[in-house]
Amino acid sequence: MTPRFVLLVVAKAPVPGLAKTRLCPPATPAQSAEIAAAALLDTLDAVCAVPGAAPVVAMTGNLGAAARSAEIGLALHRATVIPQRGWDFGARLANAHADAAAVHAGLPILQIGMDTPQVTPESLAEAAAPVVHGGHDSVLCPAADGGWWALGLAEPRHAQVLAGVPMSRDDTGERTLRALIACGLRPRAGRRLSDVDTMADARAVAAVCPDGRFARAVAAVDGRAVA
Repeated sequence: MTPRFVLLVVAKAPVPGLAKTRLCPPATPAQSAEIAAAALLDTLDAVCAVPGAAPVVAMTGNLGAAARSAEIGLALHRATVIPQRGWDFGARLANAHADAAAVHAGLPILQIGMDTPQVTPESLAEAAAPVVHGGHDSVLCPAADGGWWALGLAEPRHAQVLAGVPMSRDDTGERTLRALIACGLRPRAGRRLSDVDTMADARAVAAVCPDGRFARAVAAVDGRAVA
């Protein structure tokens, strides 16, 4: 099938001590890395099952030192992997859009992270639909913490506005929306999701997707077994 859009995942190698450190305690650094690895793997499964999507992963970090490194390496074979580049997270996001567009010229892009493992192929297709089928120039899907979990752009060059937006703040979503509007776009609002920053977030998200790797990794922190 000829791809109709790029599904861009911005990801960080889940290295113990560097990944999801806000989960500690109660999680140990190794358990936090397992949770991050599980989130990435579940996300990649969903991304690679979206009809008409060309999966691209913008990766940073030492995958060789990561939790579940072999499993993640195999999963990445299903996608085009590009390195992240840039001086801060906003710049890396902007550059990831540009680099993905260089690989798949002319296609709209829906960009997500690895903190919403509850996504499904259906919810990702729904998030992308405004810029793929609906004639909209952009879509911004808010996160419950004030940020955003997905950004869709019909013209990926507009992602350059992200380089000027402070990330990982409780007003990042609002600032991103204002930046998109300032460059002439009319963003459509997508579905709100909770991303994973704390153990409370992790438990809540695991309850939404109880059958995946993520739920099992979260349950391990609490000493529970998930079938």
